[in-house]
Amino acid sequence: MVEMARRMLPEGVLFEALCETGVCLPDAVQLLTPCTLGNGRIHVAHVGRYALALYDKTTGEGARVFVDAKKLAAWPEIHGWFLKLKPKAEQDSDRLLAEIEGAGTGLLGARRIAVDINRITKMKIGPVRLCPKCGEAYPASDGGLCGGCLGRLPYA
Repeated sequence: MVEMARRMLPEGVLFEALCETGVCLPDAVQLLTPCTLGNGRIHVAHVGRYALALYDKTTGEGARVFVDAKKLAAWPEIHGWFLKLKPKAEQDSDRLLAEIEGAGTGLLGARRIAVDINRITKMKIGPVRLCPKCGEAYPASDGGLCGGCLGRLPYA
């Protein structure tokens, strides 16, 4: 998916990525491109679709690649796995991997897109202060105490 989108971009363009799910795709983008969550060049729109877009960071012009559900019927093991129709214990992992390899990009759809870069939220920390309760640094924009001291963490 990543390579297919990348081939649709002009050579040498500085691009960012938009993943439409936080499941798996951001990992692939981080492994295969210079875009990472840490450098702020991966954005996740939690809409639950298995799709990604790579786009020019200044113009928003790019490409979106997705798993085309209409093409899944030709690949029964992928179809059952992808749509979660079979419990994991009933899946044939050797057949699944063989079908994935055989299908290649044949399961994918792609189209050119334009991302409204003004709607992409950029991660910026801004000024930092020390929490008066725990003494750790946190973004001053969070208020008088850090998120940890405000109970925003799942620690017991």
